[in-house]
Amino acid sequence: MAFSTTSEDGDVLSEINITPLVDVMLVLVVALIVTAPLLNNAIKLNLPKTVATQPPDARKPVNVSVDAKGLVYVDREEIALPALQTKLQLLRAAQPDVSVHLSSDEAANYGSVARVMALIEHAGITRVAVLTSPQ
Repeated sequence: MAFSTTSEDGDVLSEINITPLVDVMLVLVVALIVTAPLLNNAIKLNLPKTVATQPPDARKPVNVSVDAKGLVYVDREEIALPALQTKLQLLRAAQPDVSVHLSSDEAANYGSVARVMALIEHAGITRVAVLTSPQ
């Protein structure tokens, strides 16, 4: 196989030989594929697998709070513990998929918080988030 750069008439051959260009491009693509995983500076972690969760609703949740003395508040309004279940049932009747954010003082008695959680459950509310503060 002989290649000539001039035609038989003596004219210069004006065609581009793309075979070397394709070879160079393939080498560059292979080099990019090999080095791309090495450019990741992230820490290798084995993340836990969890069930996918839905983003929070745009609706305003009901805030139920228990202070250090054991007093219960619904949206900053003090309420007696026996009346809490009735209040939550009325809120659930108005909005069936109501969500409750439960927060309590660190010094609150566990029994008080457990009673509030039980009343929320008895009211038929299934969407409860227990709020904490980051350390």
